[in-house]
Amino acid sequence: MSQVPFPPTPPSSTPPLPSREPGADSVVAALRAAGCVFAEEEARLILTTARTPDEVTAMVARRVTGEPLELVVGWAEFGGLRVAVEPGVFVPRRRTEFLVGQALALAPDASVVVDLCCGSGAVGAALATALGPVELHAADIDPAAVRCARRNLAPFGGHVHPGDLFTALPAALRGRVDLLAANVPYVPTGEVALLPAEARDHEPRTALDGGPDGLDVLRRVAAGAAHWLAPGGRVLVETSAHQAPSALRAFTRAGLTARLIVDEDLPARVVIGTRAP
Repeated sequence: MSQVPFPPTPPSSTPPLPSREPGADSVVAALRAAGCVFAEEEARLILTTARTPDEVTAMVARRVTGEPLELVVGWAEFGGLRVAVEPGVFVPRRRTEFLVGQALALAPDASVVVDLCCGSGAVGAALATALGPVELHAADIDPAAVRCARRNLAPFGGHVHPGDLFTALPAALRGRVDLLAANVPYVPTGEVALLPAEARDHEPRTALDGGPDGLDVLRRVAAGAAHWLAPGGRVLVETSAHQAPSALRAFTRAGLTARLIVDEDLPARVVIGTRAP
């Protein structure tokens, strides 16, 4: 499911909530009054996810106050999968599917995969689904993300490690990683307050704030990646248009061959670093 647009400012009055046993029309009306652009689709997802009328009412109440739809229903669609998400965990963006697609095109036979800054583990799950049996590891500094990722990666035999970037990984992975995906935070600190409320108010700041220019975590990933990649292994990181030149320089300075792949329609930009064979 895509990130659903929500108005930048809340409505001036509290929208009506559906009755105790809400039907589709009352749910749509409540969501539309709250400013949900895709009210009919959101209502369908809520009504098919909720198990009781009381759950419908509670979900609608959460949504009309601005909570992301994915957190309300408890899952997000990513790479054809239904990925569990929980309050306090970063919601995977559909544009990040571009990073997954590039990784699979570059290394269709990868056998050791790492998902850094894994959040819900959506990237790791999508890669493992496409690649088949792999040795899958993921890491995140946020305990809520680690719990959620363990839930999503358990079907793939994935190992989820709590900690800060590479320090969380088992030493035995050094020099063995074929694919390293790092969905790092890259919003400059001064711009976090300008994010839509559903991200700013409901997602962990550690998953959004990339430091003064947004590249603090990316630089750390670039600096450490070569020690963990297998010969010819790749590291992929999402970035923005204005950050891309600096991101490329960070990878090059770390001794990696770097290039930028762009999809303007999403829009999405992925920096790919390759360790020499």
